[in-house]
Amino acid sequence: MRVELAVYKDAILPEHQGNPLIEALPTKKSWESVMEDFSNYPDYSEEIADHPNPLVRDEYLNRIEEIRQPLTDYEACFRAVERSIKKGYSTKNPLSPTTVQYLHYFVDERPDIEPRTGFFQPKGDGLTLIGESGVGKTSMIEQVLGYFPNVIVHESYQGQQLELRKQVVWIKVDCPSNSSVRDLCEEILSTLDLALDREKTKPAGTIGALIRQLEQCIKSSFLGMLVIDEMQNLQFKRTGGENNLLRFLHRLVNKLGVPLFFVANPPFDQSLIKELKAARRAESGYHHTMSVLARDSVSWNAFIEQLWQYQWTNVYTELTEELNDVLHSLSVGNIDMASRTYREAQRLIIGSDDERLTAATLEAGNAVACGLSRQTEEVIDLKVVLPKRKQRNTRSARETAVKTIDKTGDITKPQHPEFATKLIELVNAVDLKSRIDDPDLFQQAAELEDSIRYLRSRNIVLDDPLSELAYN
Repeated sequence: MRVELAVYKDAILPEHQGNPLIEALPTKKSWESVMEDFSNYPDYSEEIADHPNPLVRDEYLNRIEEIRQPLTDYEACFRAVERSIKKGYSTKNPLSPTTVQYLHYFVDERPDIEPRTGFFQPKGDGLTLIGESGVGKTSMIEQVLGYFPNVIVHESYQGQQLELRKQVVWIKVDCPSNSSVRDLCEEILSTLDLALDREKTKPAGTIGALIRQLEQCIKSSFLGMLVIDEMQNLQFKRTGGENNLLRFLHRLVNKLGVPLFFVANPPFDQSLIKELKAARRAESGYHHTMSVLARDSVSWNAFIEQLWQYQWTNVYTELTEELNDVLHSLSVGNIDMASRTYREAQRLIIGSDDERLTAATLEAGNAVACGLSRQTEEVIDLKVVLPKRKQRNTRSARETAVKTIDKTGDITKPQHPEFATKLIELVNAVDLKSRIDDPDLFQQAAELEDSIRYLRSRNIVLDDPLSELAYN
């Protein structure tokens, strides 16, 4: 939880000037400056690559998980969040009679007397981000939201004391799996309590009273944006809790002017299209579907070039088009899978006699890091739709590399393609038992005088395995 003391800067728009809620927000920066704030490149420590102890180099691989590189999607998301927060605050100036009346009356209890500055007019946007697991949406949301403090503490503004003490800029909660309005209300209340560093609020007994209680807490905390993750938990039906929850959420936008940011995996977008009458509200401020990165995209190549620098093998392997193709094919353009594949490929060969990264080591790293992910329907479908020409080119390059690779060294390591492919196949096999032709083979050998000779005759013991198993 990041809490900062208010520092006021002149707002850009004239209509925002004199509003401490907006003037306390971070100053608008160029995208290049924002990118620097979003980026995190842990220290590479080049000298560690020459460290004689492989366990030390293995430990440094954990730094790969800390890499943060903003992608091209980030700018639109960041600007939309920045814009929506300011828009929501534009009608809630704590120095305005309109806001004073807004704070002291329930949403549905507008008094007859209109303030000289007018009745409260909510300006809340709907934002929606859709993306499969691992495409980077959580990382993007965390970095975008993290640019803004959670809470801003106010003391005085231009010499004037403020009744406002704490401004909650944003909170993030998960959508309840049972689509319960009560559960979501209590989660939001609890998160607001945490942000404001106060004792836990006792939820009201009835749903109606709880909603009114929450609305008052949202107003008094000057909540700037409510982010709801895991919205795919919401299953749309003709009747039931799902529609009740949606009505409640859109009430926050319509009555309180709080921007709502939905974050979800598919098929939430399809549900919005089919069932949600106010679908336009979900995209009024921002709508984007994040997908895996194409091999020839700027984002993919920029990310991989940065990732590839974090190499703690004792021999540096240059990034080639072939290795880039293989890593993209194995990860289907999913940056999380690519990072884990690259990390585990290094982990498998560090400490061996040959620490070069090859197509085979990446395949083995992928089998270790993504053994379950790569068997999911989403990944299999993506592999199918890859251009056949690229698949042929990658396969051809890989076969060429297999023929010229140096096969000396530790034969248990995955840079030996004559073993790697078979091992990966066996690790994922569900019919392992049926693959064993003679389960009693070793028992039979034990009963013979010359067991080794018998195993040689059955091609189980090989005198020169590298040559006998090598590709022709």
